[in-house]
Amino acid sequence: MRPETSFFVLISLVPLYISAAVYLDLAPQTILSSLLKLANANLRRIVRPASSLAATNMGVKIIPRPSQERGHADHDWLKTFHTFSFASYYEPSHAQFGPLRVINEDRVAPRTGFGTHSHQEFEIFSYVVAGQLEHKDSMGNTEILKRGDLQLTSAGTGISHSEKAHGSKQVHFLQIWSLPSVSRLTPKYFTRHFTDAEKRDQWVRVVAPVEAEGVVAEREAQGPAPVQSPLTLYATLLSDGKSLAQKMSGKRGYIHVVQTSGYNTGAASGASVRVVGAPGVETELREGDGAYLHFDDAGVELKVENIGDKTAEVLLFDLE
Repeated sequence: MRPETSFFVLISLVPLYISAAVYLDLAPQTILSSLLKLANANLRRIVRPASSLAATNMGVKIIPRPSQERGHADHDWLKTFHTFSFASYYEPSHAQFGPLRVINEDRVAPRTGFGTHSHQEFEIFSYVVAGQLEHKDSMGNTEILKRGDLQLTSAGTGISHSEKAHGSKQVHFLQIWSLPSVSRLTPKYFTRHFTDAEKRDQWVRVVAPVEAEGVVAEREAQGPAPVQSPLTLYATLLSDGKSLAQKMSGKRGYIHVVQTSGYNTGAASGASVRVVGAPGVETELREGDGAYLHFDDAGVELKVENIGDKTAEVLLFDLE
């Protein structure tokens, strides 16, 4: 990466760290320390192999992101994993990937959560795995989100919202942030619901670019939620012994296996899948694991096979 590119990456990360400070109510010195590390870091590459197990051949590369190497924090009321640099977790080789800036796998204790805080210039979506998530925002939206629900906020020029665990059980959800293709957008709010039956052993498009075919830019509608980013998100519940293929329209992707079997800070366990990008280019992932996907050309057919004895909940990002 050229020095000037590194500079712009550094500048672009500042709003993320400021948002994270408010989001997690961090002490000023904590966020300042992270920003100073960011300023002094060598950002020659945005992504480097997470382990020596990277597989590459025929213009396809798969770079594992092991679960236990993700950022992690236990705030008592919040147990969270960070795929990318976030809050006090800083790792320059995992600062972003294309438009993806945040993949946080959060577990929030009952009747606690993130108080009112502000965002701007991010596309923010929550994928609910278990429990109930109460959302309130400055646009007047109040909603209780349950398993199968996906909520997307296009923060645009600025919104404030709160997110809390509703009821007597913890809520487990993934919060994902991406950069919009257009700045200064009018804030908008969308919700979608996808049943387990819909996702069973097939890829379901749950988020897609607003201009993509079949996308309806209404608050509530069928089909994927509209995002102002060059990003398509697919979800599946893959049964043991089953496999799926997906033709990737972009030259990059990211795959994540949701940690559905329970909270685990050690080596990944639970459901297990094999990801194949080309003959001889494959890796095995378990719950909490992810992998960066690089393709020399668009149109690569990615295969995901459940090689364990438990259903695997898998998210697949197709990136421009």
